[in-house]
Amino acid sequence: MEPIAVDGGKGTVELGADGIIHLVWQPGIVLEGDDVHAAMARVDEISEGSEYPMLVDMGVTKAVTRQAKSAFQIPCAASRIALLGSSPVDRIIANFTIERQTLPCPTRFFTSRDEALVWLLHPAVP
Repeated sequence: MEPIAVDGGKGTVELGADGIIHLVWQPGIVLEGDDVHAAMARVDEISEGSEYPMLVDMGVTKAVTRQAKSAFQIPCAASRIALLGSSPVDRIIANFTIERQTLPCPTRFFTSRDEALVWLLHPAVP
């Protein structure tokens, strides 16, 4: 499957051959509530009623608005979510979201793509 643009153009979503939904945000963006809602709608669309693990590449996100953080609480087709970032800002944004929100599925932050994929594909891994 080819990546599908998220409405608003700030990211793409695809269901990979590995059975993981890949949500990739563009580098340097400010995530708004509408962006998160649009991404979750695409995730639900491509999942066709099934649940899949999801890798979210934060792409050195500049900022996440309060409305966007609240939108992360809305359930979608993700069975568990790995947030992949590379900067200290990514870690702060992710940890704030994980620790201060009631999320609909297990969610963790990673700086290693390989570690994130292992966690997503092997639910028994803590």
